[in-house]
Amino acid sequence: MSRPVVLHSATLVLPIATEPIRNGAVAVRGERVLRVGPRDELLGRYRVTEEHHWRGTIVAGLVDAYASGGAPGPGVVARAAELGDPAAAPGPAAGVAYVPVTCESEREWEESRRDALITAIHEMDRPVGIAPHTRDPHVLEDVALLARTFGLRLLVDLDRHSLAGLDEAGVLGPHCHAACARPLDPGERKLLKLRGTTVALRPGPGVDEWPALVEEGTPLAIGTAPARGDVLACAAAVRARVRELGLRPRGLDRALVEAATLGGARALGMAGGPGGLGTLHHGGRASFAVFEARGRYPYSALMHGPACLATIISGRVYPA
Repeated sequence: MSRPVVLHSATLVLPIATEPIRNGAVAVRGERVLRVGPRDELLGRYRVTEEHHWRGTIVAGLVDAYASGGAPGPGVVARAAELGDPAAAPGPAAGVAYVPVTCESEREWEESRRDALITAIHEMDRPVGIAPHTRDPHVLEDVALLARTFGLRLLVDLDRHSLAGLDEAGVLGPHCHAACARPLDPGERKLLKLRGTTVALRPGPGVDEWPALVEEGTPLAIGTAPARGDVLACAAAVRARVRELGLRPRGLDRALVEAATLGGARALGMAGGPGGLGTLHHGGRASFAVFEARGRYPYSALMHGPACLATIISGRVYPA
């Protein structure tokens, strides 16, 4: 017997990968999305056993690309957090737990730390990556090699590292995303784009780089550390700063919401395809959020601090 079909409907649905849908809905079976479209169309297509009608906006779940400790913020369905941090503790939110590498001695690394890391990777029962904190070039090179060997994601903090050093060690690439709170010079921005490394902007002077990064086509996400997990609040802070600079880039609000959803999912290697996050699509994970946001301009409405009514993770409803 197939699982029942549950319908989540709202005044507006933002699938992210496609245009907003007025009076839309998301049809869910189990943990997956069956289809996204107009509510009336889905009611006619499926035998719906239950409907949740939300007064607000349904949007693909938020992804925190650099989380600090504590519970996930409103609407967050996945996050990047270091192992040993409370944010990495098992819970309903998905994501990647990154094992930190702090070893600064090549000898210590070869004698014990390398084997300990491999053991930790094998013992994990959820998606795992590596967060290299070390500045030792030989350790960095080996970490990059291990990541490629085991197919793991890498997370680096550009406040800790020289970008040139990371690149020389082979750390940068589409399998890596870089949290950044500091300004980046044009050469650094060019290198990150060339390597296909997503930049997870987080609170700090680096938000001034947003217009340049967007214009140059660098993949972007939003990280909240050291703030407490409110991805949309961090996105709104970027918006406010861009406007303080006297800039009015076209599509700013939409780009920020996309970075907070699809951008974060790409950074964690969890976007698209069956079970994917970041967009609402057929076969994707039924993980999304509902915000009390209304108006003609839905992306702008999400930038004005609307209340989160619920977070749906793998088909299960978690009221705010």
